[in-house]
Parts: sequence; C-alpha cells; structure tokens
Amino acid sequence: MPKKIKQLNKRQEQILAIIEIKQIVAIADILKKMAEFSRITIIRDLNLLLKNKYLTRSGSGRSIVYQLSKQYLLIKPIDVVQYFKLSPDKREVTERFNFKLFGNIASLFTEAENQQLKPIIEKYRQQVKQLDKKKLTKEFERLTIELSWKSSAIEGNTYSLLETEALIKNGQLAKGHKKEEATMILNHKVALDYIRKNSSSFKKISIKKIIEVHSLLIARLDIAPGLRRGLVGIVGTKYRPLDNQYQIKEALESACVAVNKEKDPLEKALILMILIAYIQPFADGNKRTGRLSANAILLAHNLCPLSYRSVDEVEYKKAVILFYEQNNISYFKKLFIEQFEFAVNNYFL
Repeated sequence: MPKKIKQLNKRQEQILAIIEIKQIVAIADILKKMAEFSRITIIRDLNLLLKNKYLTRSGSGRSIVYQLSKQYLLIKPIDVVQYFKLSPDKREVTERFNFKLFGNIASLFTEAENQQLKPIIEKYRQQVKQLDKKKLTKEFERLTIELSWKSSAIEGNTYSLLETEALIKNGQLAKGHKKEEATMILNHKVALDYIRKNSSSFKKISIKKIIEVHSLLIARLDIAPGLRRGLVGIVGTKYRPLDNQYQIKEALESACVAVNKEKDPLEKALILMILIAYIQPFADGNKRTGRLSANAILLAHNLCPLSYRSVDEVEYKKAVILFYEQNNISYFKKLFIEQFEFAVNNYFL
C-alpha cells in the first residue's frame, strides 16, 4: 500500500509542475519531460500523489490522464512575494464566490505538518495541567490583552499594546484615540470571556453561535447586526463576496457543515476562520469574528487559543486576499501554524 507523503521530493514537485502547466497530462508526456527517471519510478510517484489527493486520474489503459486535484490547488505553495508584486487589477483572480469550495476544504494539513503539530499540542496540554487556577487566570488575562490589541490592530486600531493593557485592566482610555477604538478592544475581551465560559458549546458550530460572537464584537459600534443584506467591497482585491442575503446564509450553513464534518480541531478552527473571512456574512467585523470563533473551537477541544501577537498585519491581510483570489490556503495555513506554535511557547508556561 502506498505510504503517506510527509514532504514532496523534487521529483514529485516536478511532476506536479508539468501537470499544472499542461492541465491534463498522459504518463507518456511526463516521461518525455523526465527521461532521466524510470517508468516504474514515475508510476510510483503518481500513485503516491493520487493516494495523497494531489492528483486525480481519469480514463483507462493508454488513455489514462492526470490532473491536479482541487485539494492540491487549495494547499499548493504560492510565491507570495511574486504574487503581490502585481497590482490587484493585473492579477488573474477568481472574482466571484466559489460554492464548490465547501466540498474541497478538508484535510488541509500535510503529513509533515501533522507531525510538526503533535508535540506542540501535547506540550500545551501538559503545561495547562501543571497550572493552578490563579496562574491560569493570569495567563488568560495576558492572552486576552494581547489578542484584543493585535486583532484590533489588524483592523486598523491605533491603540498600543501598553495602552490596551491599561484599558482592559484599569478602564483607562488612551489620549488621542477615538472612543470606538476602545470599544473595539473591550468587545474582544467580552467576546473571549463569553467563549471561555461557554467553550464546550463550540464543539459543534452553528450560524447562531457565529452571530452571537459577532454581536459581542460589534456592540456599541456603528455596525449593522445580523447577516449582511447588500454589497460589500474589499480593499486591495477584485474579489467580490455574495450580495444576496439568502445565498450568504446558505454559504454560512455550508461552512458550518464543512467545519462540523472535520474531525481535527485545528483544521476545524482554520476552516472556520478563513471561510468567515471569505463569505463576509456581516457588514463589518468578519475577520474579527473568524478569529474569535476559531479560538472558540480551539478552547472547546482543549487547545491553545491564538493571540496573533507576533503576526504581521500586512502579511495576514495578504494571506486572506490570496484565499479570496486563488482559493489557496497555503499562506494563511502557514501563518496559522506559526501563531499556534507561538501561543504554546509564550502562554500558560
């Protein structure tokens, strides 16, 4: 039985590159391009790539052809620097919402990534076991402050980390900032406190639960509650989300199905976070809702929530835009894994 690929080798990468260029490829075409390798070696690689869902195969006998799978297109590495050298109007993008995504967005972590994550998960669970209640409360307070600061900063909030700490711990408003900025930050704390108290309920996701998180994040801000009713544009991309409320609800329901079907809680969190950003179900506060809802899933499964403290705001936005435009999650997944590892190494010690 073919084994799981832990990491693609150069030969397998070359096979995928050939198929990506020609789109539909027979084995004879691959052998011509890779004459230095035996037929048996190439067939073995093709079978491995099929097993790992990087390829699909159709036809029979001499008519067998290979294509890149939708699964591979979702996770294949993209050179982010080169991609964003082109302006939004010059990039070839998928401008319309892709409902077919819901059937493909699963098994996002490679075998190598799963092996990387296992000891990190175990490390966190051992750390938490050793903490008394007082220390645990202090660590959650610290993470709450840093999450509230960074998640707000991603949305353009200008409070510093120290100003955010003074606001959350002492109710001290920072001078020279809009009142709405303080409200945004405090709403993060309220939302995370709510999630912690009700963490077990987030083992299964529903539209109602997502709306509850959103409503806490937008309280006392000039943002319409509930599902969006009209058009919304996004800075820096030609992608346009759905503008029909019934389709938006349908898409959000499909996102919940995709999340609840997935068994791995880290993948559940990753899927929900990116799909809320992609669907843009609300007039505003979508990415905030995605981040907090993802943390709700992590806490529900005894996993470390993310603060995003060390993430670069511009890189985070690039990762989201890459998913909007190419339906590719590779860069967003990379940042997610980095932030999960960062959280485990910096909190609950």
